[in-house]
Amino acid sequence: MKRIVSVSLVAFVLAGCNAGHSALGGVEQVRAGLGDAVTAPLDDLNLRRQLIPTVLLQAEASPYDLRNLNQCTTIGAEVARLDEALGPDTDEPPRQDGSYRSEQAADATAKAALDAIRNTTTDFIPGRSWIRRLSGADQHSRHVQSAIQAGRMRRAFLKGVGMQRNCAPPAAPGWFQPRR
Repeated sequence: MKRIVSVSLVAFVLAGCNAGHSALGGVEQVRAGLGDAVTAPLDDLNLRRQLIPTVLLQAEASPYDLRNLNQCTTIGAEVARLDEALGPDTDEPPRQDGSYRSEQAADATAKAALDAIRNTTTDFIPGRSWIRRLSGADQHSRHVQSAIQAGRMRRAFLKGVGMQRNCAPPAAPGWFQPRR
């Protein structure tokens, strides 16, 4: 296990050397995520929980609710809230963040290093799957995934309603051109 972490960290350093100044962003990314990676067993023991955004809980409770969504601006605002919680929709083109391939490689290497650290810290727990079930962490994890799925479904529904009402994006898919 230590070997995986060591190899990941060496790969990160090497990618950082190739990336020049972009390595600083990767180092910061590892530094920012290190605490979560090291304390990952707290999730398994259900001592720390991932918070579910309110907009996703609302989507889970009533994904097809149209109350107060009678204008394109209100539909667009609701879609924007869902985008904030879920990230960009699949119909959106990837954002051009101005990063270079070397920066993207450093980010990918930082993510791999954090994943290796997280896996190493959780591998020491014997019977991890049973502990997750008994502690309630597994059930909470399923609830998080259910809320994410409901949020995606609601966003797709709202964009369909926006298309039907001839709304411009973000109240409709990015490719949709409203009729004049």
